[in-house]
Amino acid sequence: MVKFKLLMAGLAALLLQGTLLSEQLAAAENTTTVAEGVYLFAPGDGYTSMFVVTSDGVVAIEPVNSQHAKGLLDAIGQTTDQPVRYLLHSHNHWDHAGGGQIFRDAGATILAHREAYDWMQANPHRDMVLPDEGWNAKRKDITLGGTTIEMHYVGMSHGLGMTVFRVAEQKVFYVADLVTSNRVLFATVPDFNIKEWMRALSEIEALDFDKAVFSHSNAYTPYGSKDDVTATKEFIQNLQGAIIAEFQKGVNFTQIPNAVELPKYEKWAMYEEWLPLNVWRVMLDMHMGGFPWRPAPDFAD
Repeated sequence: MVKFKLLMAGLAALLLQGTLLSEQLAAAENTTTVAEGVYLFAPGDGYTSMFVVTSDGVVAIEPVNSQHAKGLLDAIGQTTDQPVRYLLHSHNHWDHAGGGQIFRDAGATILAHREAYDWMQANPHRDMVLPDEGWNAKRKDITLGGTTIEMHYVGMSHGLGMTVFRVAEQKVFYVADLVTSNRVLFATVPDFNIKEWMRALSEIEALDFDKAVFSHSNAYTPYGSKDDVTATKEFIQNLQGAIIAEFQKGVNFTQIPNAVELPKYEKWAMYEEWLPLNVWRVMLDMHMGGFPWRPAPDFAD
């Protein structure tokens, strides 16, 4: 009986080691070097995170949910022995802002723009923890181990507290939701103000970066560039132009979503499925005025 118990304990230990090794290998396989000290983590769940390794610790961006966050933390552990100092949120939405407890347990300080912080406080979710700080400014920088991560608040473009990130020295950018490479807009384009989105994209274009990591992508490469930002802007402009052209032809309002065609983008993901939904949303925005809308935040408070 003693030998049997020892055998079973040994087998259990081997199984545990095998599971841990499998998780470590998966974390390593899902990690891509973007620039010196900058990495993306894309485990195939439709979301991509980024982390920055410095001589004084790690900054992680976008936890998504607990399962994704565990994988991200494993990937960081496979890349460096440095502790995670900060976890940064891009905006408020539940599908991006979950999993924070994983990093809190690892000792990280969690930050989000105050708009996102206030929403998260008012809209709790079982997989989302309230950040340690809701910063209130147009921009906030974190300098760690000689590396500066710039956090740029880009206004009401999408969700609340939408923040994009630039690793200054390496000229690497991280953008959530505002740009998805090689894909038309997301379904009915929920919680986007189209006019303000275009403004935000122009602000991003004006910043200095060479490489860009997007939270969602249908590109053939792990990361992109400023060209992807420009392509998104041009798609929206072309969509607006096509809608206006149908109005000028006298096409009935309800028939326009199925009349609009943009052959230039027919190879983009979800073209057939989502283009009519894109037309409905953008057309209604053009007809009713930009929505949602809210006053600009008072950064003096």
